[in-house]
Amino acid sequence: MSPRLSLSTLADLPAAVARPAYDIAAAEVGVVHLGVGAFHRAHQAAYLDAILSRGHKGWAICGASLRSPDTSDALDPQDGLYTLAERSGAGDNLRVIGSLRRLLVAPRDPEALLAAMCDPRVRIVTLTVTEKGYCHDPASGTLDEAHPDIRADLASPQRPVSAPGYLVEALARRRAAGVAPFTVLTCDNLPANGKTVARVTARLAALRDDDLGRFVAGEVAFPSTMVDRIVPATTDDDRALVAAGLGLQDAWPVMAEPFTQWVVEDHFPLGRPPLEEVGVELVSDVEPFEHMKLRLLNGAHSTLAYLGYLAGDATIADTMAVPAFARLVVRLQDEEVTPTLHLPAGVDVAAYKRALRERFANPALRHRTWQIAMDGSQKLPQRLVATARDRLAAGAPIPLLALGVAGWMRYVTGRDEQGNAIDVRDPLAARLKALADEAGPDASRLAPALLSVREVFADLGADPRFAGPVRDALARLMARGAAATVEEMAGG
Repeated sequence: MSPRLSLSTLADLPAAVARPAYDIAAAEVGVVHLGVGAFHRAHQAAYLDAILSRGHKGWAICGASLRSPDTSDALDPQDGLYTLAERSGAGDNLRVIGSLRRLLVAPRDPEALLAAMCDPRVRIVTLTVTEKGYCHDPASGTLDEAHPDIRADLASPQRPVSAPGYLVEALARRRAAGVAPFTVLTCDNLPANGKTVARVTARLAALRDDDLGRFVAGEVAFPSTMVDRIVPATTDDDRALVAAGLGLQDAWPVMAEPFTQWVVEDHFPLGRPPLEEVGVELVSDVEPFEHMKLRLLNGAHSTLAYLGYLAGDATIADTMAVPAFARLVVRLQDEEVTPTLHLPAGVDVAAYKRALRERFANPALRHRTWQIAMDGSQKLPQRLVATARDRLAAGAPIPLLALGVAGWMRYVTGRDEQGNAIDVRDPLAARLKALADEAGPDASRLAPALLSVREVFADLGADPRFAGPVRDALARLMARGAAATVEEMAGG
């Protein structure tokens, strides 16, 4: 077996492999990142690597896993180095990333993470902890005060377990030490993500102490962001491909499409890296871009994931190769999503949609429908339900949005169209399955049962203008199957 990627083997890389163009040992940590998973390593860490390469040495990353030690265990022997493989039909580009200079595992040593967050040199804390990591109610955007992690954080605030818990405790310690608060920069797909995380964090702080709550609400910056890059889960085949290209072993490379986008509200009281130098779009209001991405990309992605999985497709590219599914995406985006958007002048939404469909169809990305289907109860409110709400408010029909929701309902029953078990990964999985089991395979019973889950649908589940189309679409799926239903509803 070939040697492992590390600082000592960096010079052995083939000339075709890009590598850090800076003194890695001289890079200083200025950002702590919570949730150091594949998306962060393919997105924000790559941008900061480019910034370090431009001579701005104070913006390296201390990455922390809040749950699993897997990333640390894989990358520590590699001195934090890993490969970003950009994949397309035209071939693969390999780039070694060096911006991740320290790795922590919060459950192993919470004090080490809190100390890192309290370091005065750290001016920004970024997060990719997924929607469920904020311990909030996705339908209302408020803190779920009954969440077991929040209860634990209130009982033992000095040993937090949740992302909001770490933010509050670190901010409290910085305040007590006379250190200005860091900027909190969420990079997760939440509606108005900065405002949502501000509300959740300030509420948790207020539950600890009213004065602390006022401090977080009034003195801490929470700029909103929009992030976009398709990053499939890494497979053993991917590792073999990267090893062949490097001539070295990389325990956990990340695979991504060539496209990448980061839109950020420019509000950083303690300063920020020169993000504009590496292609980040700095704006005064990220909401229009967020809606465009959540609804056109993520909404279509989830719809393809549930219906494609049910139709037997392993990946999004496989699903898009079926003409009826490709037509479904066009109609969903053009007829039901685009009319809900309010974009700044100059945004070419037609070109954006064309690019999305090309990205979905990229055969080099093995983005599994099962992976995208995870955590649907957290994702649907902003990806499909909010769009349907706006359509109904305008008196417009929602047949394809309803079909996406119905696909989720059919999926969370836990049985596919052949009767095989589905490994449903969702914070509400047990509750959803219990509702589905009680209702049975009858759309007239199953749809109302799942529409009663207020965390997903809020009051819209009781609105007949929404419930009716969802029930009808679910009945079609259960009677005809996903492939035939999409064929019927996608048009010619």
